[in-house]
Amino acid sequence: MPSVDTHPDFASVDGHRDRIDGAVKAFAVLESFDFERQRLNATLTSERTGLTRAAARRYLLTLAHLGYLESDGTYYWLAPKVLKIAGSYLSSARLPRAAQPTLNHLAQNNVESFSVAVLDHLEAVIVARSGEHRSASRIMPMGIQLGARLPAFATSTGRMLLAGLQSAQLSSRMQDLEPYTLTPRTCIQLDAIEQSIHQAAQQGYCLVHQEHELNLQALAVPIRGAQGKTVAALNVVQTPLRQSVKSFEDLYLPILLDASNAIRSLL
Repeated sequence: MPSVDTHPDFASVDGHRDRIDGAVKAFAVLESFDFERQRLNATLTSERTGLTRAAARRYLLTLAHLGYLESDGTYYWLAPKVLKIAGSYLSSARLPRAAQPTLNHLAQNNVESFSVAVLDHLEAVIVARSGEHRSASRIMPMGIQLGARLPAFATSTGRMLLAGLQSAQLSSRMQDLEPYTLTPRTCIQLDAIEQSIHQAAQQGYCLVHQEHELNLQALAVPIRGAQGKTVAALNVVQTPLRQSVKSFEDLYLPILLDASNAIRSLL
């Protein structure tokens, strides 16, 4: 996790002159909570953010006072109020609202699960997904829920989103990438990962087989905006494996491309 001073989003503020450091640090504290560390004290927060222990304690107390954290007096954890920020995005952002009718249609006509993700540095963030199918045979893969953050290097949506970056942007992101093993099939060689991203850019889709989760294969296509730039990725996941990789691709690639065009027309 990047510290406050090395956060990748800092570069977006011109010379840092207009940056409000207090706001940056407050969000860094909120972002320090994750699946591995669901409860933090001042010492752990200091280690994860680069803040001094005293500063970390003040931010924890302030965020708890505002209702974004809960505490037992020593440890802190995220409060339901943090969902208000995510909820505001989902209800106001155009992409999730545009994508949901198409995802609902896909869910009515297919057993598999579909989702739309956007890129946040080196993570694919799910912003919309298909609802429950009338058949109980649908099995949702782990982590496929709204707001889930998945490693871009090992997922079909992530590689498709990285494929939509300009060359300089991709090179910069790859320098920050530290791939790790998720399954025995996960590719962790940087050259091979970059090659798969370039391949996805050339062919216009990306298929990942059991790299993020065993017994799961996923196929993704880009969703492009009015200017032709990739703004999101649409994918379908299959678990347990019902088809060969080739049959899976042959069946769902046309479906995904049609759905992607339908969503683009609403953006």
